[in-house]
Amino acid sequence: MLAIGSDHGGYELKEHIKKHLEEKGVEFKDYGTYSEASVDYPDCARPVCEAVQNGDAEAGILVCGTGIGISMAANKFKGIRAALISDVFSAKMSKEHNNANIVCLGGRVTGRELAFMMIDEWMNTKFAGGRHAERIAKIHAIEG
Repeated sequence: MLAIGSDHGGYELKEHIKKHLEEKGVEFKDYGTYSEASVDYPDCARPVCEAVQNGDAEAGILVCGTGIGISMAANKFKGIRAALISDVFSAKMSKEHNNANIVCLGGRVTGRELAFMMIDEWMNTKFAGGRHAERIAKIHAIEG
């Protein structure tokens, strides 16, 4: 199951992503926001990150206006490896090399079809492990 969330700047794209996931038969839970009313992206990142941390979700998708703020907030949570993606290759590498458990997108800068392609690539890519696992372990060591 995927956890998905956004702030007001990412709300519209999040709604399109939800429809795309439904069409693909991907189970997800929407952690808000539920309208275009202004909210703070750190508050929107929290429930998605906590769902991934505690195992309620396997991974997550977060969307804000640019994807920058929400990715910064997400990466403050222990064990979260949030990747801001803007192209299909980066989406693939975020999983294959970095084992990203959350991807972040910018609702005001990312087209709908590109978002779908990036999410599909990320979901369909497997973590390569090996030397990359050693690097992930170093990231976790930094977290303490």
